[in-house]
Amino acid sequence: MISGKFLKNIAIYSVILLIIAIAFTGIGCVDKEESTSGETEVTEAASIIVKGSDTVLPLSQRESEEFMLANPEQSITVIGGGSGVGIAALIDGEVEIAMASRTIKDSEIENAEANGINPIEHVIAWDGIAVVVNPENPVTEITFEDLKGIYDGSISNWADVGGDDLEITVITRDSSSGTYGYFQEEVLLDEEYRQDALVQPATGAIVQEIAQNTGAIGYIGYAYLDDSTTALSLDADGEGFVEATPENIISGDYPLARPLYYYTNGEPAGLAKQYIDYVMSSTGQDIVSEVGYFPVN
Repeated sequence: MISGKFLKNIAIYSVILLIIAIAFTGIGCVDKEESTSGETEVTEAASIIVKGSDTVLPLSQRESEEFMLANPEQSITVIGGGSGVGIAALIDGEVEIAMASRTIKDSEIENAEANGINPIEHVIAWDGIAVVVNPENPVTEITFEDLKGIYDGSISNWADVGGDDLEITVITRDSSSGTYGYFQEEVLLDEEYRQDALVQPATGAIVQEIAQNTGAIGYIGYAYLDDSTTALSLDADGEGFVEATPENIISGDYPLARPLYYYTNGEPAGLAKQYIDYVMSSTGQDIVSEVGYFPVN
């Protein structure tokens, strides 16, 4: 005869087994969704980190937001800090994608290879670097020669370049910035920045400083241009001044135009590939234009 106590134990064990079965069913599960074609698609929830250039930051933020709206099961975290910071994080295996506004350096490639990382470059957009001053500054154009003089310290007063008798406040990004390196290479011809230059950790801080300082000059990505600053027309080689307009940047007439990059460890896979494919799609490239940069295609 089966006792009441035995039946009670059986019931308890059955409940425990049911709880365990439910728990293991949840582990490694995938989401199944009905596609518009009626077929069942299987998608795994995943997450990646995109880190680096402050110039690329607003573009990646917008691209990731739109991507996650279309793919709510996926998660993309976007962090700024500068091109050098992002590439260092990729080398250390901390992120899936590094944002950069300059090409990776030979020394960084050597460090990456030493860590077993194989950096692969992806050009995702084009940018123009705007040299900006306070709107109350009467100077509206400048030659590369004078711009170099301002940034190497040989010119310190606006009167020397056609402006008011006013000391120039020179603003740069920090050395981890890809824009810092690009400007040093193209304008300073790889010479050093003046020692008394005011270093800002982010492009937004440069815009804010120039908007409040009539003697200030700085350089920013085109997407950061607004009414609080004035972009100077530039003459790089004595051929005439060129305005920082989308048409002049795309045509190559504007002298400070450059590509913007993503770097991955090897060819991208999984969510990183899905995200980069989205950025390079017609939808993603439309977002490039909306943010204020210029599409690759």
